[in-house]
Amino acid sequence: TRSLSITSVDQSMFEKAQGEKVTLPCTFVLSEEDEGPLDIEWVLIPADNQKKEQTIIMYAVDRIYNHYYTSMTGRVQFTNPDPKSGDGSLDILNLKSADTGTYQCKVKKAPGVQSQKIQLTVFVKPARTKCSIEGSQEIGKDVILKCASQEGSPLLSYDWRRVSGTQELPATSMLNKNTGELLLKNASQDYSGAYSCVASNRVGTDECSVELNVTPPINTAGIIVGAIIGTLLGLSVLAFLVFCCCKKHREKKYEKEVHHDIREDVPPPKSRSSTARSYIGSNRSSLGSMSPSNMEGYTKTPYSQVPSEDFERTPGQNPTFAPSKVAAPNLSRMGAVPVMIPAQSKDGSIV
Repeated sequence: TRSLSITSVDQSMFEKAQGEKVTLPCTFVLSEEDEGPLDIEWVLIPADNQKKEQTIIMYAVDRIYNHYYTSMTGRVQFTNPDPKSGDGSLDILNLKSADTGTYQCKVKKAPGVQSQKIQLTVFVKPARTKCSIEGSQEIGKDVILKCASQEGSPLLSYDWRRVSGTQELPATSMLNKNTGELLLKNASQDYSGAYSCVASNRVGTDECSVELNVTPPINTAGIIVGAIIGTLLGLSVLAFLVFCCCKKHREKKYEKEVHHDIREDVPPPKSRSSTARSYIGSNRSSLGSMSPSNMEGYTKTPYSQVPSEDFERTPGQNPTFAPSKVAAPNLSRMGAVPVMIPAQSKDGSIV
């Protein structure tokens, strides 16, 4: 007795690159005994057995349902628009690395039931590969050429080649295909030139290049001495500028103190006119208190010695005073003791 059978059993593993398209085959043959409705279902079997299968697309009752798996919405379809013709193959467009997994095709037509599993691996091509040089590019030194891809599924393999010159790697070179490092021991000027690195995996390649320039050793001692001298000169100039600024600041501060410092402990000078008047007044009071009995011991003081407001004038500038004419009162009538009032003579003395 014949029953439903799947005929696409030749290939059960597929390896594709990210962004490409893959067709997972699922062809079948129906038998006369299979009289029930035809159902075709594609599911994704998770790597974790604890999780449930995820339905991707289904054909049932002459209709297609492809809205079950949101991460593949718009990217999955049946290869044949009419799967009941015996072709239930699945197309996945614009592959992503997350699409890697085990897919199962289930065909049902009662009483027949058949299924097939297919392993899909989505690789990422090498991309954004960068080349660099590590170490001093001097004669006699060891130089390392590095190569690494920012993107790409493992296992990545790296290969270096020389672009210029003899296009052969130096005899002392050592290549690590897994890490992408090319060691050039005891480099010489003959090693100078352009080098290219090719990163590859199962689905693609990417390339980068670098220019190596091996030069004689640099006179590091001269550079160090020059740097020290330059630093000392710079510090000297800086110290000189600081000294000048400080000196100028001190000078300005001293001038400000000299012009604006007011000493509050020094009393103001006395007026010359008040001094002269007080002196004359004191003499007059003393004269007024004298009587004829004590005039004998009185010593005449010339007016030239009395301080006045014009005591600093020259002799030619002093004014000439006329003798004072004062009438003596009649003391006998007043009943008072006669008092002698001094008068000034022509020569300036008191009489």
